Amino acid sequence: MDPIQVVVKHQGKRYDVELDPTSNGETFKYQLYSLTGVEPERQKILIKGGQMKDDTDLGKLGVKPGHAFMMMGTPAAGSAALERPKEKIKFLEDMTEAEAAQSEGAIPAGLQNLGNTCYMNATLQTLRAIPELQEQLATYKPGASTGPDLRQFTLGGSSSAASLDLIASLRDLFKQLSETQVGFPPLVFLSALRSAYPQFAQKSKDGHGYAQQDAEEAWSQIVSQLKEKVTISGLTDGSDAGSKAAQSWVDTYMSGQFESTMECSEPAAKDGGEESVHSQDRFYKLNCHINADTNHLRDGLAAGLTEQIEKRSEVLGRDAVYNKTSRVMRLPKYLTVHFVRFDWRRTTGKKAKIMRKVTFQHELDAVEYCTDDLKKLLIPVRDKIREIRKEEEDVERSRKRRKRTKEGEEPDTLPEGSATKPSQDAKKDTKKDAKKDAKKDKVASEDTEMTDVQYKSDAEFEAEKAASILNAKKELLALVDEKLIADEGGNHTGLYELRGVVTHQGASADSGHYTAFVKKAGRKDPATGKTQEEDGNWWWFNDDKVSEVDAEKIETLSGGGQSHSALILLYRAVPLPSVSEETGAAPAEAK
Repeated sequence: MDPIQVVVKHQGKRYDVELDPTSNGETFKYQLYSLTGVEPERQKILIKGGQMKDDTDLGKLGVKPGHAFMMMGTPAAGSAALERPKEKIKFLEDMTEAEAAQSEGAIPAGLQNLGNTCYMNATLQTLRAIPELQEQLATYKPGASTGPDLRQFTLGGSSSAASLDLIASLRDLFKQLSETQVGFPPLVFLSALRSAYPQFAQKSKDGHGYAQQDAEEAWSQIVSQLKEKVTISGLTDGSDAGSKAAQSWVDTYMSGQFESTMECSEPAAKDGGEESVHSQDRFYKLNCHINADTNHLRDGLAAGLTEQIEKRSEVLGRDAVYNKTSRVMRLPKYLTVHFVRFDWRRTTGKKAKIMRKVTFQHELDAVEYCTDDLKKLLIPVRDKIREIRKEEEDVERSRKRRKRTKEGEEPDTLPEGSATKPSQDAKKDTKKDAKKDAKKDKVASEDTEMTDVQYKSDAEFEAEKAASILNAKKELLALVDEKLIADEGGNHTGLYELRGVVTHQGASADSGHYTAFVKKAGRKDPATGKTQEEDGNWWWFNDDKVSEVDAEKIETLSGGGQSHSALILLYRAVPLPSVSEETGAAPAEAK
Protein backbone atom coordinates (compact mmCIF):
# COMPACT_ATOMS: atom_id res chain seq x y z
CA MET A 1 0.00 0.00 0.00
CA ASP A 2 1.12 3.54 -0.76
CA PRO A 3 2.05 5.90 2.10
CA ILE A 4 -0.67 8.22 3.37
CA GLN A 5 0.01 11.89 4.07
CA VAL A 6 -1.26 12.72 7.58
CA VAL A 7 -0.83 15.59 10.04
CA VAL A 8 0.41 15.30 13.61
CA LYS A 9 -0.33 18.14 16.04
CA HIS A 10 2.03 18.57 18.98
CA GLN A 11 2.41 21.57 21.31
CA GLY A 12 0.93 24.03 18.84
CA LYS A 13 2.94 22.77 15.86
CA ARG A 14 1.81 20.79 12.83
CA TYR A 15 3.99 18.10 11.27
CA ASP A 16 3.34 16.55 7.85
CA VAL A 17 4.14 12.85 8.10
CA GLU A 18 3.96 9.92 5.72
CA LEU A 19 2.14 7.04 7.40
CA ASP A 20 3.03 3.59 6.07
CA PRO A 21 -0.08 1.37 6.35
CA THR A 22 2.10 -1.76 6.28
CA SER A 23 4.03 -0.79 9.45
CA ASN A 24 3.12 -0.58 13.13
CA GLY A 25 2.81 2.06 15.83
CA GLU A 26 6.43 1.74 16.96
CA THR A 27 7.69 2.71 13.50
CA PHE A 28 5.36 5.70 13.41
CA LYS A 29 6.57 6.86 16.83
CA TYR A 30 10.18 6.78 15.72
CA GLN A 31 9.20 8.96 12.77
CA LEU A 32 7.76 11.49 15.22
CA TYR A 33 10.83 11.18 17.44
CA SER A 34 12.99 12.45 14.58
CA LEU A 35 10.68 15.45 14.20
CA THR A 36 9.81 16.35 17.81
CA GLY A 37 12.65 14.95 19.89
CA VAL A 38 10.12 13.16 22.15
CA GLU A 39 11.23 9.61 22.87
CA PRO A 40 8.81 6.90 21.58
CA GLU A 41 8.11 5.59 25.08
CA ARG A 42 7.04 9.10 26.19
CA GLN A 43 4.65 9.70 23.29
CA LYS A 44 0.86 9.49 23.66
CA ILE A 45 -0.86 9.47 20.25
CA LEU A 46 -4.64 9.59 20.40
CA ILE A 47 -6.60 7.37 18.02
CA LYS A 48 -10.17 6.21 17.88
CA GLY A 49 -10.80 3.97 20.86
CA GLY A 50 -7.78 5.03 22.92
CA GLN A 51 -4.13 5.63 22.12
CA MET A 52 -1.63 4.15 19.66
CA LYS A 53 0.45 1.25 20.95
CA ASP A 54 3.74 -0.11 19.60
CA ASP A 55 2.00 -3.13 18.06
CA THR A 56 -0.91 -1.16 16.59
CA ASP A 57 -1.49 -2.20 12.94
CA LEU A 58 -1.56 1.14 11.09
CA GLY A 59 -3.32 -0.48 8.14
CA LYS A 60 -6.38 -1.18 10.31
CA LEU A 61 -6.83 2.41 11.50
CA GLY A 62 -8.67 3.35 8.31
CA VAL A 63 -7.11 6.81 8.09
CA LYS A 64 -7.41 8.93 4.96
CA PRO A 65 -5.05 11.56 3.52
CA GLY A 66 -5.07 14.69 5.64
CA HIS A 67 -6.12 12.84 8.81
CA ALA A 68 -4.95 14.70 11.95
CA PHE A 69 -3.43 12.91 14.93
CA MET A 70 -3.03 14.56 18.33
CA MET A 71 0.23 13.75 20.13
CA MET A 72 1.15 14.52 23.74
CA GLY A 73 4.48 14.14 25.54
CA THR A 74 7.75 15.96 26.23
CA PRO A 75 11.40 14.93 25.88
CA ALA A 76 13.01 13.32 28.94
CA ALA A 77 14.89 15.67 31.25
CA GLY A 78 18.41 16.29 30.04
CA SER A 79 17.73 15.12 26.49
CA ALA A 80 17.92 17.48 23.57
CA ALA A 81 15.69 17.59 20.55
CA LEU A 82 17.19 16.26 17.37
CA GLU A 83 18.63 19.03 15.23
CA ARG A 84 19.89 19.22 11.69
CA PRO A 85 23.73 19.09 11.71
CA LYS A 86 25.17 22.61 11.75
CA GLU A 87 27.98 21.54 9.47
CA LYS A 88 27.58 19.63 6.25
CA ILE A 89 28.55 15.98 6.57
CA LYS A 90 31.86 15.26 4.92
CA PHE A 91 32.54 11.78 3.63
CA LEU A 92 35.92 10.11 4.11
CA GLU A 93 36.67 9.96 0.40
CA ASP A 94 36.21 13.73 0.18
CA MET A 95 38.60 14.51 3.06
CA THR A 96 42.19 15.60 2.79
CA GLU A 97 44.83 13.36 4.35
CA ALA A 98 45.05 15.67 7.39
CA GLU A 99 41.24 15.74 7.83
CA ALA A 100 41.07 11.95 7.62
CA ALA A 101 43.84 11.58 10.21
CA GLN A 102 41.97 13.84 12.63
CA SER A 103 38.52 12.31 12.11
CA GLU A 104 36.78 10.26 14.76
CA GLY A 105 38.09 6.70 15.01
CA ALA A 106 41.10 7.36 12.79
CA ILE A 107 44.08 5.08 13.35
CA PRO A 108 47.11 7.18 14.39
CA ALA A 109 50.27 7.21 12.32
CA GLY A 110 53.21 4.95 13.07
CA LEU A 111 56.92 5.69 12.62
CA GLN A 112 59.10 3.91 10.12
CA ASN A 113 62.10 1.99 11.44
CA LEU A 114 65.18 3.61 9.91
CA GLY A 115 67.52 0.86 11.05
CA ASN A 116 67.42 -0.19 14.70
CA THR A 117 65.43 2.91 15.63
CA CYS A 118 62.52 1.12 17.30
CA TYR A 119 63.82 2.38 20.69
CA MET A 120 63.27 5.96 19.49
CA ASN A 121 59.91 5.26 17.84
CA ALA A 122 58.46 3.68 20.98
CA THR A 123 59.72 6.56 23.14
CA LEU A 124 58.27 9.24 20.85
CA GLN A 125 54.84 7.59 20.58
CA THR A 126 54.57 7.39 24.36
CA LEU A 127 55.65 11.00 24.91
CA ARG A 128 53.11 12.03 22.31
CA ALA A 129 50.42 10.65 24.63
CA ILE A 130 50.85 13.80 26.78
CA PRO A 131 48.43 16.38 25.31
CA GLU A 132 49.89 19.25 27.37
CA LEU A 133 53.29 18.56 25.83
CA GLN A 134 51.89 18.70 22.30
CA GLU A 135 50.15 21.99 23.08
CA GLN A 136 53.30 23.51 24.55
CA LEU A 137 55.51 22.32 21.69
CA ALA A 138 53.16 23.97 19.19
CA THR A 139 54.22 27.36 20.61
CA TYR A 140 57.94 26.55 20.77
CA LYS A 141 60.28 28.79 18.81
CA PRO A 142 63.99 27.95 18.51
CA GLY A 143 66.48 30.45 19.90
CA ALA A 144 68.74 32.44 17.61
CA SER A 145 71.60 30.01 18.16
CA THR A 146 69.65 26.85 17.38
CA GLY A 147 69.70 27.19 13.64
CA PRO A 148 66.90 27.52 11.06
CA ASP A 149 63.28 26.47 11.44
CA LEU A 150 63.13 22.76 10.61
CA ARG A 151 59.83 23.09 8.79
CA GLN A 152 61.73 24.29 5.75
CA PHE A 153 63.33 20.85 5.33
CA THR A 154 61.50 18.20 3.36
CA LEU A 155 62.13 14.49 3.43
CA GLY A 156 64.31 14.82 0.39
CA GLY A 157 66.16 17.86 1.69
CA SER A 158 69.26 18.01 3.80
CA SER A 159 70.81 20.22 6.46
CA SER A 160 73.82 20.37 8.64
CA ALA A 161 73.17 18.03 11.57
CA ALA A 162 74.94 20.47 13.88
CA SER A 163 72.35 23.15 13.07
CA LEU A 164 69.35 20.99 13.99
CA ASP A 165 67.34 21.81 17.09
CA LEU A 166 66.00 18.67 18.77
CA ILE A 167 62.89 20.30 20.24
CA ALA A 168 61.96 22.09 17.02
CA SER A 169 62.26 18.79 15.17
CA LEU A 170 60.07 17.13 17.82
CA ARG A 171 57.50 19.89 17.41
CA ASP A 172 57.41 19.40 13.65
CA LEU A 173 57.33 15.61 13.89
CA PHE A 174 54.31 15.62 16.21
CA LYS A 175 52.51 18.00 13.84
CA GLN A 176 53.31 15.81 10.84
CA LEU A 177 52.06 12.70 12.66
CA SER A 178 48.75 14.44 13.38
CA GLU A 179 48.19 15.00 9.65
CA THR A 180 48.71 11.50 8.30
CA GLN A 181 47.84 7.85 8.89
CA VAL A 182 50.77 6.52 6.90
CA GLY A 183 53.94 5.29 8.60
CA PHE A 184 56.13 8.40 8.77
CA PRO A 185 59.96 8.43 8.44
CA PRO A 186 61.39 10.55 11.33
CA LEU A 187 64.56 11.44 9.41
CA VAL A 188 65.00 15.01 10.67
CA PHE A 189 64.39 14.13 14.31
CA LEU A 190 66.79 11.18 14.14
CA SER A 191 69.50 13.46 12.72
CA ALA A 192 68.88 15.97 15.50
CA LEU A 193 69.00 13.25 18.17
CA ARG A 194 72.28 11.84 16.90
CA SER A 195 73.71 15.34 16.62
CA ALA A 196 72.80 16.20 20.21
CA TYR A 197 73.75 12.77 21.60
CA PRO A 198 76.41 10.97 19.49
CA GLN A 199 75.87 7.76 21.48
CA PHE A 200 72.78 7.13 19.31
CA ALA A 201 74.95 7.27 16.18
CA GLN A 202 77.10 4.29 17.20
CA LYS A 203 77.59 1.67 14.50
CA SER A 204 76.77 -1.97 15.12
CA LYS A 205 79.67 -4.25 15.98
CA ASP A 206 79.26 -6.25 12.78
CA GLY A 207 79.78 -3.04 10.81
CA HIS A 208 76.35 -3.13 9.20
CA GLY A 209 74.14 -0.16 10.07
CA TYR A 210 73.57 1.44 13.44
CA ALA A 211 73.56 -0.29 16.83
CA GLN A 212 70.42 -0.89 18.87
CA GLN A 213 70.03 1.55 21.79
CA ASP A 214 68.23 1.63 25.13
CA ALA A 215 64.78 3.26 25.02
CA GLU A 216 65.13 4.46 28.62
CA GLU A 217 68.33 6.34 27.73
CA ALA A 218 66.57 7.94 24.75
CA TRP A 219 63.63 8.88 26.99
CA SER A 220 65.94 10.49 29.58
CA GLN A 221 67.91 12.47 26.98
CA ILE A 222 64.81 13.77 25.21
CA VAL A 223 63.21 14.77 28.52
CA SER A 224 66.48 16.48 29.46
CA GLN A 225 66.28 18.59 26.28
CA LEU A 226 62.63 19.40 26.97
CA LYS A 227 63.57 20.51 30.48
CA GLU A 228 66.25 22.82 29.17
CA LYS A 229 64.37 24.45 26.30
CA VAL A 230 60.62 24.32 26.89
CA THR A 231 59.27 26.78 29.44
CA ILE A 232 55.78 27.74 30.53
CA SER A 233 54.77 31.05 32.07
CA GLY A 234 52.39 31.75 34.92
CA LEU A 235 52.66 28.38 36.65
CA THR A 236 54.41 27.12 39.74
CA ASP A 237 55.71 23.64 40.56
CA GLY A 238 54.51 23.87 44.15
CA SER A 239 57.91 24.47 45.71
CA ASP A 240 57.13 28.18 45.98
CA ALA A 241 53.40 28.85 45.83
CA GLY A 242 53.96 32.58 45.63
CA SER A 243 56.16 32.48 42.55
CA LYS A 244 54.65 32.91 39.10
CA ALA A 245 57.85 33.16 37.10
CA ALA A 246 58.40 31.07 33.98
CA GLN A 247 59.04 27.43 34.83
CA SER A 248 60.52 24.55 32.93
CA TRP A 249 57.61 22.62 31.42
CA VAL A 250 59.18 19.32 32.48
CA ASP A 251 59.80 20.55 36.04
CA THR A 252 56.15 21.60 36.23
CA TYR A 253 54.46 18.53 34.76
CA MET A 254 56.93 15.61 34.89
CA SER A 255 59.19 16.10 37.92
CA GLY A 256 58.69 15.27 41.57
CA GLN A 257 60.68 16.04 44.69
CA PHE A 258 62.27 13.77 47.25
CA GLU A 259 62.90 14.52 50.89
CA SER A 260 65.85 12.30 51.78
CA THR A 261 67.71 11.33 54.94
CA MET A 262 71.18 9.76 54.89
CA GLU A 263 72.93 8.33 57.92
CA CYS A 264 75.82 5.98 58.58
CA SER A 265 74.86 2.36 59.17
CA GLU A 266 77.55 1.94 61.86
CA PRO A 267 76.51 2.96 65.41
CA ALA A 268 80.06 4.16 66.11
CA ALA A 269 79.54 7.09 63.74
CA LYS A 270 76.41 8.23 65.54
CA ASP A 271 78.07 7.74 68.92
CA GLY A 272 80.93 9.89 67.67
CA GLY A 273 78.53 12.77 67.02
CA GLU A 274 77.88 12.32 63.31
CA GLU A 275 74.43 13.67 62.42
CA SER A 276 72.01 12.58 59.74
CA VAL A 277 72.07 14.56 56.50
CA HIS A 278 68.75 15.84 55.19
CA SER A 279 68.25 16.97 51.59
CA GLN A 280 65.65 17.72 48.96
CA ASP A 281 66.18 16.46 45.43
CA ARG A 282 64.21 16.64 42.19
CA PHE A 283 63.45 13.41 40.31
CA TYR A 284 62.15 12.73 36.79
CA LYS A 285 61.30 9.07 37.18
CA LEU A 286 60.81 6.46 39.89
CA ASN A 287 62.92 3.34 39.54
CA CYS A 288 61.43 -0.08 40.11
CA HIS A 289 64.39 -2.21 41.20
CA ILE A 290 64.02 -5.92 40.53
CA ASN A 291 65.48 -8.67 42.70
CA ALA A 292 64.52 -12.15 43.83
CA ASP A 293 61.79 -10.73 46.10
CA THR A 294 60.21 -8.39 43.56
CA ASN A 295 56.86 -9.65 42.33
CA HIS A 296 54.90 -6.45 41.94
CA LEU A 297 55.59 -2.83 41.02
CA ARG A 298 54.88 -1.86 44.61
CA ASP A 299 57.79 -4.00 45.83
CA GLY A 300 60.23 -2.53 43.34
CA LEU A 301 59.24 1.10 44.02
CA ALA A 302 59.63 0.60 47.77
CA ALA A 303 63.09 -0.89 47.18
CA GLY A 304 64.00 2.06 44.96
CA LEU A 305 63.34 4.51 47.80
CA THR A 306 66.07 3.01 49.94
CA GLU A 307 69.69 2.65 48.89
CA GLN A 308 73.13 2.10 50.35
CA ILE A 309 76.00 4.43 49.50
CA GLU A 310 79.64 3.95 50.36
CA LYS A 311 81.47 7.17 51.23
CA ARG A 312 84.01 8.55 53.66
CA SER A 313 83.01 9.17 57.26
CA GLU A 314 84.98 11.99 58.85
CA VAL A 315 84.08 10.72 62.33
CA LEU A 316 85.31 7.18 61.61
CA GLY A 317 88.20 8.38 59.46
CA ARG A 318 87.45 5.82 56.73
CA ASP A 319 84.89 4.75 54.14
CA ALA A 320 81.61 3.44 55.54
CA VAL A 321 78.19 2.38 54.28
CA TYR A 322 75.40 4.96 54.52
CA ASN A 323 71.67 4.29 54.30
CA LYS A 324 69.69 6.79 52.24
CA THR A 325 65.91 6.81 52.65
CA SER A 326 63.73 8.96 50.41
CA ARG A 327 60.07 9.97 50.53
CA VAL A 328 58.13 11.92 47.93
CA MET A 329 57.22 15.47 48.94
CA ARG A 330 55.82 16.48 45.51
CA LEU A 331 54.03 14.33 42.93
CA PRO A 332 53.91 15.47 39.28
CA LYS A 333 50.87 15.25 37.02
CA TYR A 334 52.78 12.82 34.77
CA LEU A 335 54.83 10.18 36.53
CA THR A 336 57.43 8.07 34.74
CA VAL A 337 58.25 4.65 36.19
CA HIS A 338 61.34 2.77 34.98
CA PHE A 339 61.69 -0.98 35.41
CA VAL A 340 65.42 -1.48 35.96
CA ARG A 341 65.57 -4.62 33.81
CA PHE A 342 69.03 -4.24 32.28
CA ASP A 343 72.07 -5.21 34.35
CA TRP A 344 75.68 -4.93 33.21
CA ARG A 345 77.41 -8.32 33.15
CA ARG A 346 81.20 -8.16 33.33
CA THR A 347 81.53 -11.72 32.08
CA THR A 348 79.89 -10.92 28.75
CA GLY A 349 80.53 -7.18 28.55
CA LYS A 350 76.86 -6.62 27.77
CA LYS A 351 73.68 -5.46 29.41
CA ALA A 352 71.66 -8.54 30.30
CA LYS A 353 67.92 -8.44 30.78
CA ILE A 354 66.31 -9.43 34.09
CA MET A 355 63.52 -11.72 32.95
CA ARG A 356 61.58 -11.85 36.23
CA LYS A 357 57.84 -11.26 35.99
CA VAL A 358 56.80 -8.05 37.77
CA THR A 359 53.11 -7.16 37.66
CA PHE A 360 51.84 -3.58 37.64
CA GLN A 361 48.47 -1.92 38.01
CA HIS A 362 46.42 0.33 35.76
CA GLU A 363 45.79 2.60 38.74
CA LEU A 364 48.72 3.42 40.99
CA ASP A 365 48.24 4.67 44.54
CA ALA A 366 51.36 6.75 45.20
CA VAL A 367 50.36 7.98 48.66
CA GLU A 368 52.33 5.31 50.50
CA TYR A 369 55.59 6.63 49.02
CA CYS A 370 55.00 10.19 50.24
CA THR A 371 56.20 12.15 53.27
CA ASP A 372 53.91 12.30 56.29
CA ASP A 373 53.05 15.94 55.53
CA LEU A 374 51.95 15.14 51.98
CA LYS A 375 50.04 12.06 53.13
CA LYS A 376 47.92 14.24 55.44
CA LEU A 377 46.89 16.33 52.44
CA LEU A 378 46.26 13.47 50.00
CA ILE A 379 44.66 10.68 52.05
CA PRO A 380 41.30 12.46 52.68
CA VAL A 381 41.05 13.35 48.97
CA ARG A 382 42.00 9.86 47.79
CA ASP A 383 39.53 8.16 50.14
CA LYS A 384 36.69 10.49 49.14
CA ILE A 385 37.32 9.77 45.44
CA ARG A 386 37.03 6.05 46.11
CA GLU A 387 33.81 6.62 48.05
CA ILE A 388 32.31 8.58 45.14
CA ARG A 389 33.40 5.92 42.66
CA LYS A 390 31.67 3.22 44.68
CA GLU A 391 28.46 5.22 44.78
CA GLU A 392 28.62 5.83 41.01
CA GLU A 393 29.22 2.12 40.38
CA ASP A 394 26.24 1.23 42.57
CA VAL A 395 24.03 3.59 40.58
CA GLU A 396 25.21 2.11 37.29
CA ARG A 397 24.62 -1.45 38.49
CA SER A 398 21.15 -0.50 39.69
CA ARG A 399 20.37 1.12 36.32
CA LYS A 400 21.45 -2.00 34.44
CA ARG A 401 19.45 -4.22 36.78
CA ARG A 402 16.29 -2.17 36.21
CA LYS A 403 16.87 -2.29 32.47
CA ARG A 404 17.12 -6.09 32.54
CA THR A 405 13.95 -6.29 34.62
CA LYS A 406 12.10 -4.01 32.21
CA GLU A 407 13.18 -6.14 29.26
CA GLY A 408 12.08 -9.32 31.02
CA GLU A 409 15.63 -10.59 31.47
CA GLU A 410 15.88 -10.57 35.26
CA PRO A 411 18.25 -13.46 36.21
CA ASP A 412 15.74 -15.22 38.43
CA THR A 413 13.15 -15.36 35.62
CA LEU A 414 15.45 -16.67 32.88
CA PRO A 415 14.57 -20.08 31.47
CA GLU A 416 16.55 -23.13 32.46
CA GLY A 417 19.65 -23.56 30.32
CA SER A 418 19.79 -19.88 29.29
CA ALA A 419 23.29 -18.65 28.39
CA THR A 420 22.90 -15.76 30.81
CA LYS A 421 21.49 -17.81 33.64
CA PRO A 422 23.19 -16.81 36.92
CA SER A 423 25.64 -19.17 38.57
CA GLN A 424 24.89 -20.97 41.81
CA ASP A 425 27.25 -18.59 43.63
CA ALA A 426 25.32 -15.62 42.20
CA LYS A 427 22.06 -17.18 43.42
CA LYS A 428 23.53 -17.66 46.89
CA ASP A 429 24.68 -14.04 46.97
CA THR A 430 21.19 -12.90 45.92
CA LYS A 431 19.60 -14.99 48.69
CA LYS A 432 22.06 -13.58 51.24
CA ASP A 433 21.21 -10.04 50.17
CA ALA A 434 17.50 -10.84 50.44
CA LYS A 435 17.98 -12.21 53.97
CA LYS A 436 19.92 -9.10 54.98
CA ASP A 437 17.17 -6.86 53.61
CA ALA A 438 14.53 -8.88 55.42
CA LYS A 439 16.46 -8.59 58.68
CA LYS A 440 16.72 -4.82 58.27
CA ASP A 441 12.98 -4.60 57.59
CA LYS A 442 12.26 -6.62 60.71
CA VAL A 443 14.40 -4.36 62.89
CA ALA A 444 12.75 -1.30 61.38
CA SER A 445 9.28 -2.72 62.10
CA GLU A 446 10.17 -3.29 65.76
CA ASP A 447 11.42 0.29 66.19
CA THR A 448 8.78 2.23 64.26
CA GLU A 449 5.12 1.98 63.55
CA MET A 450 4.42 0.76 60.04
CA THR A 451 2.85 3.37 57.74
CA ASP A 452 1.93 3.43 54.10
CA VAL A 453 5.02 2.68 52.07
CA GLN A 454 5.93 5.34 49.50
CA TYR A 455 7.76 3.83 46.55
CA LYS A 456 10.08 6.00 44.47
CA SER A 457 10.03 6.04 40.71
CA ASP A 458 13.20 5.30 38.75
CA ALA A 459 13.52 8.96 37.89
CA GLU A 460 13.19 10.00 41.55
CA PHE A 461 15.73 7.39 42.60
CA GLU A 462 18.27 8.50 40.01
CA ALA A 463 17.71 12.18 40.84
CA GLU A 464 18.29 11.46 44.52
CA LYS A 465 21.48 9.53 43.80
CA ALA A 466 22.71 12.22 41.41
CA ALA A 467 22.20 14.86 44.10
CA SER A 468 24.04 12.69 46.62
CA ILE A 469 27.01 12.21 44.28
CA LEU A 470 27.08 15.94 43.46
CA ASN A 471 27.20 16.81 47.16
CA ALA A 472 29.99 14.27 47.66
CA LYS A 473 31.98 15.88 44.84
CA LYS A 474 31.54 19.30 46.43
CA GLU A 475 32.73 17.87 49.74
CA LEU A 476 35.73 16.40 47.94
CA LEU A 477 36.72 19.73 46.40
CA ALA A 478 36.46 21.34 49.83
CA LEU A 479 38.97 18.79 51.15
CA VAL A 480 41.70 19.79 48.70
CA ASP A 481 44.35 21.89 50.41
CA GLU A 482 45.23 25.27 48.88
CA LYS A 483 48.86 24.16 48.56
CA LEU A 484 47.81 21.36 46.22
CA ILE A 485 45.56 23.62 44.16
CA ALA A 486 48.37 26.17 43.78
CA ASP A 487 50.57 23.48 42.23
CA GLU A 488 48.86 23.40 38.83
CA GLY A 489 51.24 20.84 37.33
CA GLY A 490 51.08 18.46 40.29
CA ASN A 491 48.97 15.51 41.41
CA HIS A 492 46.06 16.61 43.63
CA THR A 493 44.65 13.15 44.41
CA GLY A 494 47.61 10.81 45.02
CA LEU A 495 46.21 8.43 42.38
CA TYR A 496 47.55 7.74 38.88
CA GLU A 497 46.06 6.06 35.81
CA LEU A 498 48.25 4.25 33.28
CA ARG A 499 48.46 6.01 29.90
CA GLY A 500 51.49 4.55 28.13
CA VAL A 501 53.88 1.57 28.19
CA VAL A 502 57.22 1.14 26.42
CA THR A 503 58.07 -2.56 26.08
CA HIS A 504 61.18 -4.54 25.20
CA GLN A 505 61.31 -7.93 23.54
CA GLY A 506 64.53 -9.93 23.75
CA ALA A 507 67.33 -10.79 26.19
CA SER A 508 69.68 -7.80 25.88
CA ALA A 509 69.51 -4.01 25.59
CA ASP A 510 71.93 -4.28 22.67
CA SER A 511 69.42 -6.31 20.68
CA GLY A 512 65.72 -7.13 20.71
CA HIS A 513 62.80 -4.92 19.78
CA TYR A 514 60.90 -2.01 21.38
CA THR A 515 57.21 -1.16 20.95
CA ALA A 516 54.77 1.21 22.66
CA PHE A 517 51.22 0.89 23.97
CA VAL A 518 49.21 4.09 24.38
CA LYS A 519 45.70 4.26 25.82
CA LYS A 520 43.07 5.62 23.47
CA ALA A 521 41.83 9.04 24.52
CA GLY A 522 38.16 9.92 24.47
CA ARG A 523 37.16 12.01 21.46
CA LYS A 524 36.63 15.71 22.16
CA ASP A 525 33.32 17.11 20.94
CA PRO A 526 34.16 20.28 18.97
CA ALA A 527 30.71 21.74 19.68
CA THR A 528 30.69 21.38 23.48
CA GLY A 529 34.40 20.98 24.21
CA LYS A 530 33.62 17.94 26.36
CA THR A 531 35.64 14.75 26.15
CA GLN A 532 33.65 11.59 25.61
CA GLU A 533 34.10 8.51 27.79
CA GLU A 534 37.01 6.27 26.78
CA ASP A 535 36.35 2.75 25.53
CA GLY A 536 39.27 1.24 27.49
CA ASN A 537 41.21 0.06 24.43
CA TRP A 538 44.83 0.81 23.55
CA TRP A 539 46.89 1.60 20.45
CA TRP A 540 49.87 -0.68 19.90
CA PHE A 541 52.67 1.08 18.03
CA ASN A 542 55.02 -1.45 16.47
CA ASP A 543 57.11 0.97 14.38
CA ASP A 544 54.92 1.82 11.36
CA LYS A 545 52.36 -0.89 12.20
CA VAL A 546 49.55 0.38 14.44
CA SER A 547 46.75 -1.81 15.77
CA GLU A 548 44.04 -1.60 18.41
CA VAL A 549 44.17 -3.97 21.41
CA ASP A 550 42.07 -4.35 24.55
CA ALA A 551 43.14 -3.80 28.13
CA GLU A 552 43.78 -7.53 28.61
CA LYS A 553 46.81 -7.22 26.33
CA ILE A 554 48.42 -4.83 28.82
CA GLU A 555 48.17 -7.54 31.48
CA THR A 556 50.59 -9.69 29.43
CA LEU A 557 53.41 -7.12 29.57
CA SER A 558 54.66 -8.04 33.04
CA GLY A 559 57.66 -9.98 31.73
CA GLY A 560 58.80 -13.41 32.77
CA GLY A 561 60.67 -14.22 29.58
CA GLN A 562 61.94 -12.74 26.35
CA SER A 563 58.47 -11.64 25.26
CA HIS A 564 57.30 -8.04 25.47
CA SER A 565 58.13 -6.74 28.96
CA ALA A 566 57.24 -3.31 30.32
CA LEU A 567 60.32 -1.09 30.56
CA ILE A 568 58.77 2.36 31.00
CA LEU A 569 55.33 3.20 32.39
CA LEU A 570 53.74 6.62 31.92
CA TYR A 571 51.10 7.46 34.52
CA ARG A 572 48.79 10.48 34.56
CA ALA A 573 47.30 11.90 37.75
CA VAL A 574 43.65 11.02 38.36
CA PRO A 575 41.98 14.46 38.25
CA LEU A 576 39.58 15.99 40.69
CA PRO A 577 35.95 15.73 39.51
CA SER A 578 34.35 18.72 37.86
CA VAL A 579 31.02 20.05 39.15
CA SER A 580 30.93 22.96 36.71
CA GLU A 581 27.80 21.69 34.93
CA GLU A 582 25.79 21.50 38.13
CA THR A 583 27.08 24.60 39.92
CA GLY A 584 28.07 26.85 37.06
CA ALA A 585 31.57 27.27 38.49
CA ALA A 586 34.67 25.35 37.42
CA PRO A 587 37.19 24.24 40.03
CA ALA A 588 40.86 24.83 39.37
CA GLU A 589 41.44 21.21 38.29
CA ALA A 590 38.67 21.31 35.71
CA LYS A 591 39.80 24.44 33.88
